[in-house]
Amino acid sequence: MTTSAKRAPVRIGVVGLGRLGKRHAMNIAYRVPGAVLAAACSPVDEERTWAREALPEPRIYEEYEALLADRDIDAVWLVTPSSLHAEQIVAALRAGKHVFCEKPLSLDVAECERVLAVAREYPHLQATIGFMRRFDPSYVDAYEKMAAGAIGRPFMIRSQTTDKNDPEGFFVRFAPTSGGIFLDCTVHDIDVARWFFGNARATRVYATGTIALHEGLRECGDVDNGVAVVEFEGGRLAVFYASRTMAHGNDTHSEVIGTAGALAIGHYPRANRVDIYDADGIRNECTPTFFERFEEAFLREAQAFVESVRQRRQKAQVQAGGANLPHDDAQIGATLADALEATRIGRALREALASGQPIAL
Repeated sequence: MTTSAKRAPVRIGVVGLGRLGKRHAMNIAYRVPGAVLAAACSPVDEERTWAREALPEPRIYEEYEALLADRDIDAVWLVTPSSLHAEQIVAALRAGKHVFCEKPLSLDVAECERVLAVAREYPHLQATIGFMRRFDPSYVDAYEKMAAGAIGRPFMIRSQTTDKNDPEGFFVRFAPTSGGIFLDCTVHDIDVARWFFGNARATRVYATGTIALHEGLRECGDVDNGVAVVEFEGGRLAVFYASRTMAHGNDTHSEVIGTAGALAIGHYPRANRVDIYDADGIRNECTPTFFERFEEAFLREAQAFVESVRQRRQKAQVQAGGANLPHDDAQIGATLADALEATRIGRALREALASGQPIAL
C-alpha cells in the first residue's frame, strides 16, 4: 500500500445541521486531522444556507439518499431526530459508508436489534454511537483510576444530567419525538453506569418525576425533572437525576462509590477556573450548555472515529493485496450493543415512570 493511500483523508458528510449538527460540522471541517468535511445535508433551507457560508465548500444535499449515492463520501455523521437514526444507519451501512450517529441508536428496542443484525453483515465498516462522556478527559481518568483499584470494588453510581432552564421551551416542542427525559438525557448516565460497571446487566428499574415548570410536557407523558434507580447484577446500583429546569446552567456530574473510596467527576460545574469575589459572595460561572461542558469530548470522539476508519481502510487495502496487517478491530467508543442496552434501560424507565411500578428486565 502506498503512503498516499494510507494518509488519504476520510471524507465525511454531516447530516442534520441543527445546533449540535453545526458544532459537529465545524469540528470536522477545521479541527479533526485526517478528516474532510466533504458534504452537508439538511431538508431545511436556512441550514443549507448556513453550510454554504460557514463550511469550506462542501457538496450540499437536501435529500439523505442523494448524499448516500455520492461515491466520494467515506462516512456519514448523523445528527438527526432520534426517530430516524435506525433507518439512516442501516441505509448508510448498505451504501458502504462508515457511520457515526448521535445517541440514541433508536427509541425502540426492536429497531436497535435490527440495526445490530444489519451491522453484522458489514464488519469492515465502523459504526459508532455518540456517547461522548467516554471521551471526556475527566471521565476517562476516573475510569482508569477505578480500573486500577483506587476505590476498591465499585458498587454504586450516582449520576445526573441537568440542563439550564429554557423559558422558550424548546424541549417541550421536541418532546413528542424525544422518547422522554430518560431516553433523551439520562441515556448518557445509563451508558456511564454500564461502562464503569463493566457492561453489567440491568435487572430492575424504578422511576418517578414531576413537572416543576413546563406543563406542556404533560400531554406527552413526560416530566421536566426525573429520578431513577437501576439495579444491576452483582448487587450494584445506580441512581440518576435528570432536569430541564436548572437556574445556573448545565450541571452534569457523576460519582462512583467503591468499597475503599469514591471518585467524583465534575461535582462542581465550572465554565473555567475563575472565581468571582464580590458583594454577592464567592462564586464561579457554570457551563451554559452541554456542548461547552463536553467540547473536548466531542472533538476527541470525532478524532477517534476518523482514526478508526483510516485504520480499517488500511487493513482492508492490505488484505486485498494478499498480505496481513496486525490490527485490533476493537470498537472505539460506545458500540451498537452498548447503545441497544442503553435504549432498553431507558425504555424501561419510561414505562416505570408511566406506571408507577418497578420494571424487571
